[in-house]
Amino acid sequence: MIGRRMAAAAAAVVLAGSIASGAVGQAPAPRPGAAGIGDPYFPKDGNGGYDVGHYDVRDTIRMSDQRLTGTTKVTARAKHGLTRFNLDLVLRPTSVKVNGVKARFRKTSQRELQVTPAKPIAAGKTFTVSVKYTGYPGRIKWGDEQPFWANSKEVLALNEPHSGAWWFAANEHPRDKARFDVRITAPNGREVVSNGVLAGKRTAGGQTTWHWNGAGTMATYAAFFAVGDYTMKSGTSHGRPYTIAVSQRPPKSQQDQSMTLLAKTPEVVQWLTTKLGPYPFRTTGGLATGFNLGFALETQTRPVYPPGCGLFCFSVVVHEQAHQWFGDLVSVHGWRDIWLNEGFATFMEKLYDEEHGGPTAQDWLLATYDDFGSSAPFWDVKIGNPGATKLFDIAVYDRGAMTVQALRHRIGEDDFSDLIRTWLRNKRNGNGSVANFRQLAEVVSGEQLGGFFNAWLLSTNKPAKTQANGLL
Repeated sequence: MIGRRMAAAAAAVVLAGSIASGAVGQAPAPRPGAAGIGDPYFPKDGNGGYDVGHYDVRDTIRMSDQRLTGTTKVTARAKHGLTRFNLDLVLRPTSVKVNGVKARFRKTSQRELQVTPAKPIAAGKTFTVSVKYTGYPGRIKWGDEQPFWANSKEVLALNEPHSGAWWFAANEHPRDKARFDVRITAPNGREVVSNGVLAGKRTAGGQTTWHWNGAGTMATYAAFFAVGDYTMKSGTSHGRPYTIAVSQRPPKSQQDQSMTLLAKTPEVVQWLTTKLGPYPFRTTGGLATGFNLGFALETQTRPVYPPGCGLFCFSVVVHEQAHQWFGDLVSVHGWRDIWLNEGFATFMEKLYDEEHGGPTAQDWLLATYDDFGSSAPFWDVKIGNPGATKLFDIAVYDRGAMTVQALRHRIGEDDFSDLIRTWLRNKRNGNGSVANFRQLAEVVSGEQLGGFFNAWLLSTNKPAKTQANGLL
């Protein structure tokens, strides 16, 4: 017995020495963060090795030639030890500091900024990166995207799936959501509009800095800013603050149409709360730009619409406000999951019609189903995995909404309502995938739905007109 105790004690001494020397339990050596977050649709989107918690964006826009200069302070947490990491930025960087100390940096491609701190960042540590930059973002294209709209009268940073890198140093992917403080400095007399609430204005030297925050946790593409001459209206409706803004560049008749349309926003939001649960954010509203965008976008708390979109665009307001839940509150895990955004936002248009004197959503589903023969290109896109070039194909929207209604019909109203509210509650301020949604749908309904989701989301054949597919 004594001999065994002595051997055990000796082994304990050896083990303690091994741990002290790092031979046992040694932390992994720091390594570079990946140049992409891991989305196969856009392999260089986002960056690996860290999670952003907050962006402090401070930009100045010179309206005469639309030159932008600015500084972004990123507060992030290292997911593993980092010898270097990347940020997404299309502008020219002029200075980078990590935790207040100058860091080496270089552009490795048009959108990739590689940063090497003076010393590695330990796993789990919170750190700050301050990036200064300058350039003319309105002149910069990336592929077919040019998400910075600019002239001497108005400037707008807006696009999906990419826009952040044109005006701040970003981790440009919905999987890394963060809070924002946005300060935009523009000439006196111009209005600046962004997400959230106006926290303050400061005027000095012929320029005014507008500070917007309080938009909640946000994907980078859902952040925006606009500078121009706007007619602005703020108030409270249904207990929620709102701010709407309309560009003064279009003809007066179009301005009036836009103002009338945007004034309907609080009413739409209130209706959506009866279907989807509490409104996710502190404020709501919208902005009608002077640029002929050709689209509207669900920029968080304050969607942006093209000019002259009158009451005939009412369904667009329903769509973009529905995105405040589907897309903004719960964002896609990867861009292949876009059906969860566009299918549900389009479905909410049809549900609004159903409850306000229009056809039922099921009648709309069946009519649309009959409109397209089995050989129509409408059925060619796998909307549950459409591919990067088909993200915003009409099938993703309309077939996406058809899928939602078919699911509603298949599992019944009670289970459908429970499913939607549970999904939004469980994934709040986070991300979700089509696979996650299917799993929850099966749990809530108690049904095996693999055949249903395969037929509607992953097949290029017209779904059979069966009860199992929600069509009978």
